[in-house]
Amino acid sequence: MRLRVIASPYHDGLAEFDRGRGPTRLLQAAAHELAAESIVTVPAVDTSLPEAARVFELARHLSHCVRSALDEGLFPLVLAGDCNSSLGTAAGCGTDGLGVVWLDAHPDFDTPDQSHSGSLDAMGLAVLTGRGWSNLRQKTLGLEPIDDASVLHISARDFEPGQREELHRSGIHVLEGNTFTDAELRAELDNLGNRARRMYLHIDLDCLDPSEGIANQYSADGGLSCARLQDIVENVFGRFDVSAAAVTAYNPDSDVDGRMASTATRVLATIAACVNG
Repeated sequence: MRLRVIASPYHDGLAEFDRGRGPTRLLQAAAHELAAESIVTVPAVDTSLPEAARVFELARHLSHCVRSALDEGLFPLVLAGDCNSSLGTAAGCGTDGLGVVWLDAHPDFDTPDQSHSGSLDAMGLAVLTGRGWSNLRQKTLGLEPIDDASVLHISARDFEPGQREELHRSGIHVLEGNTFTDAELRAELDNLGNRARRMYLHIDLDCLDPSEGIANQYSADGGLSCARLQDIVENVFGRFDVSAAAVTAYNPDSDVDGRMASTATRVLATIAACVNG
């Protein structure tokens, strides 16, 4: 299958700001490895809009880009600044029968009522599973929520007070940090296959251990090695009909020695190899 890279170079709805600079840098680093059929950029939105309105409107634009790629028989690989880009990617794929493998150092499971930070980027998975922002989710995106049981969260380890408990109280399946065995991973993927026909693969680069490079200012010890992340990617593609994949949350300013750009290039090359068969 041919690959289309969809760049969403935004953070909090603002272009080329903070992690919004990541997609451009990753495209520069990994252009040869990706060998994409085409590259498109999600159109910007009116920056005078309130933050939430910007984020959801960008997600709407992204959903159109993802849907267009699928309609053209291309695999959509999203490079995004923020994890709430997942809302647009999932909406473009359509959530009927869609499961999610979500790799991230953080739960991204806050709701407006529970948030300590006020960060919309920390709410992506919560909104994706139907928690919070229901009017914008439904009216702007038309996004039907994904069932908790159809989500596997891998590598969460950096929690604010109450976040870990809230994630485990949900029906989401969780493999924390890098403490799980290969057998536990296989069992969770087997179980996920009983609940979802298609898959969205979401990779926040801070799922990787800082020994592989610093993805962003929120990187935390105890993450995955690059080799293990590549193995997970191959397992997901080998087991499921993957509708789309995303690599998010790379901040070039945090990657002072360039190691994460090199590590991310290896991850992107693995995704491209899986797509190309």
